[in-house]
Amino acid sequence: MLIHVGDDRNERIDLGLAAIMSAVAGALNAVGFQVAGLFSANMTGNVSALAEHAAQGSWASSAAFAALIGCFVTGASCAAGLIHLGETAQARPIYALVILGEALLLLLMMLGLGGGGYLHGDLPFTAALSFVMGLQNATTTMISRTRVRTTHVSGMATDIGIEIASLFFGSAARRLALPKLRLHGTTILTFAAGGVLGTLVYAAIGAWLFAATAAVLLAVSVPEILRAARGPQP
Repeated sequence: MLIHVGDDRNERIDLGLAAIMSAVAGALNAVGFQVAGLFSANMTGNVSALAEHAAQGSWASSAAFAALIGCFVTGASCAAGLIHLGETAQARPIYALVILGEALLLLLMMLGLGGGGYLHGDLPFTAALSFVMGLQNATTTMISRTRVRTTHVSGMATDIGIEIASLFFGSAARRLALPKLRLHGTTILTFAAGGVLGTLVYAAIGAWLFAATAAVLLAVSVPEILRAARGPQP
């Protein structure tokens, strides 16, 4: 799931990646809104909010939304930089290592939230979570060569509409559209399911939710790192 890149991936691998990572993103995005009243992965909404506050002359609020956008972009840039370095060094587990890094960041966030820790306040918390979301989305985008995006659904909803129309224009168009419908439909459904489950789990265990999502990422990344260490399999 985190070893094969681009055309070496098949539909099953992409579906698995989309399902797991979208569920994690949906949980984190929903809990981020529950904690701080801000979305960490919704850059469309954050840009709109930035513009609205700027038009009203609320420069402090506008700057806060700009900071969230900047953190998301910075997270994506860090992931891309690490991946480029890893690919240059022919490090097969580089994608899995970045996801492992995401898991460690979530554990740090749990510590920062517990007992009034260093992530007190809406903006520091959401900024940290936006960085994590940018990191994750860049990783899934790069490993799938843009087929899998996991932290937002606007683009997938548009693609679903396009692909539904394609179903009515011959068998060749349907053959191309159906795998994309499965992938994008899976992404949206698991993102929503992750949001529901994340909200319920956060209500039950609080900041330990971040440890739970980190455990999911560790369960995905660590076996892939070990598999890569064993070398290519026959």
